[in-house]
Amino acid sequence: MRDTKIAVVVANCPVGEIEANLSAMETAVVQAAAGGAQLACFPELNMTGYCNRPELAQFALTLSGPEVRAASRIAETNGIVILAGMAEKDESGKVYASHLILTPDGVIGVYRKVHIAPPERGIFTAGDEVPVFRAAGICFGIQLCYDAHFPELSSAMTARGAEVIFIPHASPRGNPEEKHDSWMRHLPARAFDNSVFIVAWNQTGENCKGLAFPGNMVAIAPSGEIIAKDVSGVEGIFWVDLKAELLDHVRGHEMRYFFPHRRPEIYKT
Repeated sequence: MRDTKIAVVVANCPVGEIEANLSAMETAVVQAAAGGAQLACFPELNMTGYCNRPELAQFALTLSGPEVRAASRIAETNGIVILAGMAEKDESGKVYASHLILTPDGVIGVYRKVHIAPPERGIFTAGDEVPVFRAAGICFGIQLCYDAHFPELSSAMTARGAEVIFIPHASPRGNPEEKHDSWMRHLPARAFDNSVFIVAWNQTGENCKGLAFPGNMVAIAPSGEIIAKDVSGVEGIFWVDLKAELLDHVRGHEMRYFFPHRRPEIYKT
């Protein structure tokens, strides 16, 4: 990987307010690009808003729709990679919790949430692919909120070449400190065990459908140490430098880099 500056956007994303959410995204992207970021990261379902009610399906977008084209133009105009989320409806009518990878050259990929949380079942269809993407000088995977609780997913992404795993959240309840403490029970392990950067962040504020989000973010080095953190609960852009030397510090040391010495052939489930 190369050194990459990212802009992590903690945002309020009301359900169904797609035009307003896109406008807010564009404003943040302009600021991110002006600040020198190569990549701007938005929360889970920031374009459509998130809720765990069946009515969310009425706001689901298609990959070929005008909203995705508008988001793609934002990336092109500002010369920056964007990670943006939406409820996605496919040609058969299935709805996914999806995250787009938008580059100045267009949409290069989409991640569909693999692990659907119990309150989301009956709303979202589970994705069945574990892709990784290359953009902004890094190889990365994306997980969405509940996905982060399943260690095998992070290992699968690492085996495919991921150096960074981005984990956008729409995780309600509690205050920012409580949410951070909850994340600290599993996110450092995902970074340390796989020798990858982990970047996680959340929506904030009321969603207009009965949920409130505490608004926090954290970035963790491949060593498992926190390199950036915010628990203010406010909307904002948080700058994180993902430095190649932090990855090399772990992966270049025989006793620190555990992942190549795994023996998956003997792990039985």
